[in-house]
Amino acid sequence: MKKYLLSLAIACTFLATGLTQNIQYIEYDLPNGLKVLLHEDHSTPIVAVSVMYHVGSKNEKPKRSGFAHFFEHLLFEGSENIKRGEFDDYINKAGGFNNANTWYDRTYYFEVLPSNQLALGLWLESERMLHAKVEQIGIETQRQVVKEERRQRTDNQPYGRLLEETMKRLYKVHPYKSSVIGSMEDLGAAQEIDYQTFYKDFYRPDNAILSIAGDIDIAQTKELIDIYFKSIPKGKGEIQRKFPQEPPITREVRDTVYDNVQLPAVVYAYPIPAQGTKDFYAVKMLGMLLSQGESSRMQKIIVDEQQKAVFAGSFALELEDPGANICFGIGNMGVNVEELDKSMDAIIADVQKNLITAEEYQKLQNQVENDFITANNKVAGIAESLANYEMYYGDAGLINTELDRYRKVTREDIMAAANKYFKKSGRVVLYWLPNPQKP
Repeated sequence: MKKYLLSLAIACTFLATGLTQNIQYIEYDLPNGLKVLLHEDHSTPIVAVSVMYHVGSKNEKPKRSGFAHFFEHLLFEGSENIKRGEFDDYINKAGGFNNANTWYDRTYYFEVLPSNQLALGLWLESERMLHAKVEQIGIETQRQVVKEERRQRTDNQPYGRLLEETMKRLYKVHPYKSSVIGSMEDLGAAQEIDYQTFYKDFYRPDNAILSIAGDIDIAQTKELIDIYFKSIPKGKGEIQRKFPQEPPITREVRDTVYDNVQLPAVVYAYPIPAQGTKDFYAVKMLGMLLSQGESSRMQKIIVDEQQKAVFAGSFALELEDPGANICFGIGNMGVNVEELDKSMDAIIADVQKNLITAEEYQKLQNQVENDFITANNKVAGIAESLANYEMYYGDAGLINTELDRYRKVTREDIMAAANKYFKKSGRVVLYWLPNPQKP
């Protein structure tokens, strides 16, 4: 008991003093509109070179879903100065690694290289921005790759369509209703001119952030950036930033999805505010209370105590426009789906009626701080965080201060968020049932 009290006292002291981090960075703009963020860190001889484009699935035209994700693949095909298939070869031969990812609001490319290969990373990304080959041979190659990825990760994966089916019921107006990976029909229908237009519209310096972190010399890095990026012309035309906002859901929407699964599932989807808003932080912590860790509400009650689910979770989609929080439970063998629904509902209702305990609140604050440390303990994470904060909030400095926004969230704020955003009358409920149960 004494050992427990000592640990608790230390934890309380740590929480009271507060974790602080001071990640220094340089910020400036090139004449063509490219935003540059530089973080110098000589602790290890590596450098992360990244470019974030302010384009995601929400920027796609009707009947052309999946374009943003498609380009994540296509832009590894090569350029005017890089032969097909050689993009990754340059990285591998230099002893580095690279990757990319796409989301509803942005597309992100990065390389992690030995610091003496900084120029290589800059050259590759400048080629991607200016000279990428958007031509039929590469398009057809990647069309088949993306279709196969959809088959494996979405269509033939148990519960693989969960996010897609949920979002298209939660959104009717906003383009978040479309799947990030795109539909088979749209992937098959797109033409070469469609891809060339998309590249011209969005892959331009005034729609991008170049974020570099690691073992660099600032002055030398600026010179290299000028060599590789300064001459790239600014894009033409305005990029759409405002989208039709989703009208409020006034009554609960219920539906059933049949899938090739053995265990039934229940899905709740709640509309929530956009990331960065005051209420979002309370909603994010509410989701963590429900599902993060072995002692979280859904894990402890539904999985461990009641044994009604083999797995249960809750996560907030951090989106530029108002997003969604999705709660789900995958039922245990023989459990009636209505009973699982009832148990999940009871957990939400309890948070709406009663303040969470002081112990739970402290755990949440510790989890938030731990997540912050984990996200920014490597140069690749710092480069991405700087770009994210600059793109979504217009303030890369939030990498050092956003934690204070979570600290200001009170137990009362979490209960208020549960009542305001997790309402029965404003949610989508899906029963995910095995195919044999289909009438």
